[in-house]
Amino acid sequence: MDASLIMLRLAKQIRGKRLRQGYKQSDLAKLAGVTRQKIIEIEQGSMSVSMGAYARVMAALNCEMELVAARLPVLEELEDIFKD
Repeated sequence: MDASLIMLRLAKQIRGKRLRQGYKQSDLAKLAGVTRQKIIEIEQGSMSVSMGAYARVMAALNCEMELVAARLPVLEELEDIFKD
């Protein structure tokens, strides 16, 4: 399993949770104690963002992670990985 795919999946989940809870990026940034730019990077699945920043954002969304077996990527995920 490619690490960038895992980060893209996490990013998608974080963005979806933020939107479902009705937060703007700036709202979530303030709650998590990070910058809006950091939220943007997290929602893009940046591997350069610290795990601590990801954890603060997830805590602000009242979420936690659970390790599950990896599944094969779907076509859209492969397109996201190779679009650059």
